[in-house]
Amino acid sequence: QVQLEESGGGSAQAGGSLRLSCVASGYIYRTFAMGWFRQVPGQEREGVSCVNWSGAETEYLDSVKGRFSISRDNKKSMVFLKMNNLKPEDTAMYYCAAGEYSVCLASWSSELGFEDWGQGTQVTVSS
Repeated sequence: QVQLEESGGGSAQAGGSLRLSCVASGYIYRTFAMGWFRQVPGQEREGVSCVNWSGAETEYLDSVKGRFSISRDNKKSMVFLKMNNLKPEDTAMYYCAAGEYSVCLASWSSELGFEDWGQGTQVTVSS
């Protein structure tokens, strides 16, 4: 059984930074893509970023490009999301997701190809 546990959420001022972490267990983590998604109450969950199995290929939501950076450490079975220049609209519950494939599918942001999810970590950005 795949288990994902996020950490690193919290409160930040606009323009500030946070680093989210996710540790995976229960499967061969290093061979699969990983993703970060976020959800605001009353809205659909949206894809924030995706990284392929090796970390060499990444995808980002347009609104976070240039501000967020995804990375992974396969030796530690971890994936990270460094968030810089945070904006109030980044406020959401952030979820780590484990992919079914080694790459980020073309429709990764729609959750296609992700089947296991963490419990989430809250990020709140104040103006």
